[in-house]
Amino acid sequence: MKIPNALSSAQAQSAPYSQRISEAKNISVSAGNPRLTRWFFAFFFISGFCSIVYEIIWLRLAMAQFGVTSALVSIVLSTFMAGLGVGSWASGRLLGTQVVRVPALRLYALTELLIGTSALLVPMQLAWGRSLLEHSGLSSSAAYYLGSGLWIALTLIPWCACMGATIPLGMKAIRDGVAQESHRSFSLLYLANVLGAVAGTIGPLVLIELYGFRGALKVGAVLNGVLAVSAILLSMRWPASAKEMLPAPTPITSPLQSGTARDSMLLALLFMTGLTSMGIEVVWIRQFTPYLTTVVYAFASILGLYLLSTYIGSQIYRRWSRTHVREAGWIWVLVGLFVVLPAVTASPDVHLSKLLRLVLGVAPFSGLLGFLTPMLVDRWSGGDPDRAGSAYAVNIIGCIVGPLLSGFLLLPFLSERWVLLVFALPWLGLGIYRGAKRDAKETRSGIWQTILPYAVAALAFIVLFFGKGYEDKFAHREVLRDHTATIIATGEGMGKKLLVNGYGITGLAPSTKIMAHLPLASLDRAPQNALVVCFGMGTTYRSLLSWGIPTTAVELVPSVPQMFGYYHPDGPELLKSPLSHVVIDDGRRYLERTAEQYDVITLDPPPPVQAAGSSLLYSKEFYAIVKQRLRPGGILQQWLPYGDAVVQASVARALQESFPYVRVFHSLSGSGFHFLASNQPMAKRTAAELADRMPAKAVADLLEWGSQPNAESELGVILASELSLQEMISQAPEAPALQDDRPENEYYVLRRWRNKQRDPM
Repeated sequence: MKIPNALSSAQAQSAPYSQRISEAKNISVSAGNPRLTRWFFAFFFISGFCSIVYEIIWLRLAMAQFGVTSALVSIVLSTFMAGLGVGSWASGRLLGTQVVRVPALRLYALTELLIGTSALLVPMQLAWGRSLLEHSGLSSSAAYYLGSGLWIALTLIPWCACMGATIPLGMKAIRDGVAQESHRSFSLLYLANVLGAVAGTIGPLVLIELYGFRGALKVGAVLNGVLAVSAILLSMRWPASAKEMLPAPTPITSPLQSGTARDSMLLALLFMTGLTSMGIEVVWIRQFTPYLTTVVYAFASILGLYLLSTYIGSQIYRRWSRTHVREAGWIWVLVGLFVVLPAVTASPDVHLSKLLRLVLGVAPFSGLLGFLTPMLVDRWSGGDPDRAGSAYAVNIIGCIVGPLLSGFLLLPFLSERWVLLVFALPWLGLGIYRGAKRDAKETRSGIWQTILPYAVAALAFIVLFFGKGYEDKFAHREVLRDHTATIIATGEGMGKKLLVNGYGITGLAPSTKIMAHLPLASLDRAPQNALVVCFGMGTTYRSLLSWGIPTTAVELVPSVPQMFGYYHPDGPELLKSPLSHVVIDDGRRYLERTAEQYDVITLDPPPPVQAAGSSLLYSKEFYAIVKQRLRPGGILQQWLPYGDAVVQASVARALQESFPYVRVFHSLSGSGFHFLASNQPMAKRTAAELADRMPAKAVADLLEWGSQPNAESELGVILASELSLQEMISQAPEAPALQDDRPENEYYVLRRWRNKQRDPM
């Protein structure tokens, strides 16, 4: 006879927690189907892989459609996380009402099918949103952000909600089948999901290089389809009445869960784990960029190590939870210590390899987080999908708040070390409080458990004291911080440098002047105005202004133009000129929104050429936008710093397919190329003719750092280095034109591996 749920629950709650866990395990082992556990592990491994693939690619597609700005990245990532939270909460609530009569495994199959559909629809939805905004007449940056953010939310939240719904559905399916892990089902699915996500940080790098963004999404869609079909077939073999033969499993709660105050404590801890993890991830990017650079593989290494460590921590938790009920009080203060650990591992005074810096800085905290998060959700839910969905949603809310708190409220005003301290303090305080409270009740625990939290907290402050920021590497420096990056200006004379998040962006060089003077002098008429995308040190901007024409500069990082005076004494005065106009925005997005026409548009994308997102300033789609903003006969100057044969050919082919007239020159330093592109023929003038077209101030500017005695000789060096476009393309004739969907410059590991195989020496 089936025991009434109310009586069963009351009897269960009166039994000791450890006894209830033991009873649940005995039921699972004796009557469950362990093979189902393996099926669900495989399902959620693949599901986690696909989710990361979609997150990475959807972010890039949104950047291509709406701009590469910190605000937009925050919008996309927050929307993604919000969708996961909504789906987790809503599906848990729906399952808790017991209104749904469809087997949970079949609902899971339907959800995976919808997720696969999203891989095909989201790119089209984002493109529709861009088209709508183009015709909406939104000219202000704030209105554009609002419009793009609203469209991104409408596009992504429903699909991400499907992703978030999978864990409660999986838990319900496990519970229905009385599988082996019903009381710890969240940690099982979380473990599999995280391991799949680890693979998802590596897989897209290969898939995108082979098939492009949309091709990689199609691979994800096929995998989701396989999951859906497999789940349907499994549900047909799984007797729906299996659980009717056994007593209904009772949610297992920990001693912390009884009572409203302790319920709230668990949810608060889940919120804080999400907030801390995502908040310090923003700090990690700034701290480790000087050592890892800005390529997509560097970001993937941080994410991959974070997820791998989380997986290991989750695996340790699952083994620990078989024999333990309560955690030691000092574990919470240990979180605080691991939060501040990167202050030392990222310090320039500590000499470690790149990999060891990253492992020591990221892995301890991530592993502990992987232990704590499933522990807290398991304790809150006891295998109940409704409670697990709510708990996971609270954790995700913390994941949304963390980056906003870190990037917009803390990092603009505090150094990375002090931001880490802000995130560590609540954990240090909690660890000391919990340790003292527990020891007051359990004197048998020993004096060491009373002292240990204080000792760990003291160690955290010692670590923070000995850590240094990357800017401390430079004796003479100026540092500015904003919500996008940390800017360091350092050096003296011609050795001055600009570093963004510790990575060198540019230096004082004659080639940056050529980017302005060569295209302006090549026009068939007197120039009326000019635009430079990427401000840098302001050298090209300064050279454009020397022509006495209205000049606009578009820069992504607000603090960069504020350093203009550090590199050029007349910088502050030039910024006040009525001819000067600086816009803080993404260059591509600005060109899409403005109605202004320019005689010259000069581009100097930040190095390295493999930098994440840099392809959006080299692609055919971008050149199509540029063409609309050039006056008839106007000239685009595209700077390509370097790159292998495929990158050079890919950029050259993109320009060739976008403009009927293209010229290319080696730079003065011998490294890099100046492309001139126009819709109308460009007269091939001599160096003397070009020099005669330059105003006196422009000539003085050109010769300021030049190696030649006059403008004619300086320009003659450039003209003598001209090469044909076909010559560049012939180096890699199989290379496609660089497009938004095929960023040849950013994804290159397979290409380099194949080259090494051909030429091992």
